[in-house]
Amino acid sequence: MTKLKLGPITDDKPVKITVELPASLHRDLIEYGRLLAEGGAPVEPAKLIVPMLDRFIATDRGFAKARRPRTAGEPAS
Repeated sequence: MTKLKLGPITDDKPVKITVELPASLHRDLIEYGRLLAEGGAPVEPAKLIVPMLDRFIATDRGFAKARRPRTAGEPAS
């Protein structure tokens, strides 16, 4: 079994946006969806983008630090 950073895909009420992806990234998303399926039906690339972005943002320490409210006397970064 391949160990992937992304876990099960959950459904949520979406906000529709349109993006253009490079062909190489699209191919990578297709392959990732195939690996994530583990023998079942492949996961569509569009279903992977949101969880991947969620994971990216959740693990970005710089982003988390920038979002954290500063206390009085704490220098700006």
